[in-house]
Amino acid sequence: MAMWIGVNRRARVCYGFDDISLVPGNTTINPEEVDISTEMAGIRMKIPVLAAAMDGVCDPRFAVEIGKLGGIGVLNLMGIYTRYEDPYEVVEKIIRSPYEDSTALIQNVYREPVKEKLVAQRVEEIKKGGVICSVSCIPQYAERFLEICQEAGVDIFVVQSTVTTARHITSSYKALDFNTLCKAAKVPVVVGNCVTFDVAMELMETGISGLLVGIGPGAACTTREVLGIGVPQVTATADCANARDTYYKKRGRYVPIITDGGMVSSGDICKAFASGADAVMIGSAFVKAVESPGKGYHWGMATSDENLPRGTRIKVGVSCTLKEILFGPAKVDDGSQNLMGALKLSMGSLGVRNIKEMQMVEIAISSSFKTEGKIYQSILRSTVKNKK
Repeated sequence: MAMWIGVNRRARVCYGFDDISLVPGNTTINPEEVDISTEMAGIRMKIPVLAAAMDGVCDPRFAVEIGKLGGIGVLNLMGIYTRYEDPYEVVEKIIRSPYEDSTALIQNVYREPVKEKLVAQRVEEIKKGGVICSVSCIPQYAERFLEICQEAGVDIFVVQSTVTTARHITSSYKALDFNTLCKAAKVPVVVGNCVTFDVAMELMETGISGLLVGIGPGAACTTREVLGIGVPQVTATADCANARDTYYKKRGRYVPIITDGGMVSSGDICKAFASGADAVMIGSAFVKAVESPGKGYHWGMATSDENLPRGTRIKVGVSCTLKEILFGPAKVDDGSQNLMGALKLSMGSLGVRNIKEMQMVEIAISSSFKTEGKIYQSILRSTVKNKK
């Protein structure tokens, strides 16, 4: 659906998580009898969750912890852990810096070159934990790092940038050819990020094994403010899910999509799957875990850009263990804990048995969904906020 925004100028109507609600079906199911497992790049995951490749979210130790709980942690190969022998000293500096100085500090510490020996070492550290190892890098380093990581035993290789297309035009350097990369890879290649049907289709045609969906929705990302680009996550997920299904009918190969960012609560995660996601990638929710390297602090992947930072450092605080965030019991009522319990209860209430059925539930456009009948909650939150 499109609307006129001016003479001969139309714009699509798009939707985010706050714009929709999920409609219960004709049956309900015991939440303990639903299946929340998913398959990612040929690997079965007990829970459909990946930890974002951000330095405040996922280090080798966190990757091992979430792996043992059934998910996958993605380590950022362009981050602090591959630049410094002792990355935690640097993380501590970022955490302790005043907010107004944090971006300049992050830009400075990320000037240290990435060291290939640390790339291999970090992969080996995760593999020693006995879990699936997934790493991420930008397109410019993909060919070289893929070779190093495969030798070290990586299981999933992610190529990630702010906006990724199958056709990158440049006269300054050699653009990455995803067809060539995927053919050379001995492990699944997941690519991101994109938000449209056409781009998703073209990327799937290159041979990728998974697709990250989302531009700018993350809590620590300022891409939408700085560049003005992006599509709300419900619409972006639905469009890319349609590309996945169209591609499957055309080629007989299923390429799972991962909704990356923008999910504030467990309800948003449920809506991501209802919009068509096979898995979700989470950042800020995991920074609240005791095990997170950021200790309650979180900064965007593009915060370190020397010319045009597109991220900021935020404080979300530490609330509980990673296990409690994923499986409870929840000690708060805001949907930030027991995420998988909430997903199971939502699926049971909707009458669906697995993620594939969850992708087909009825969705309502409901702008008043979060505010209808919530006047007393609003007053209470406002009162608490003012007291602080």
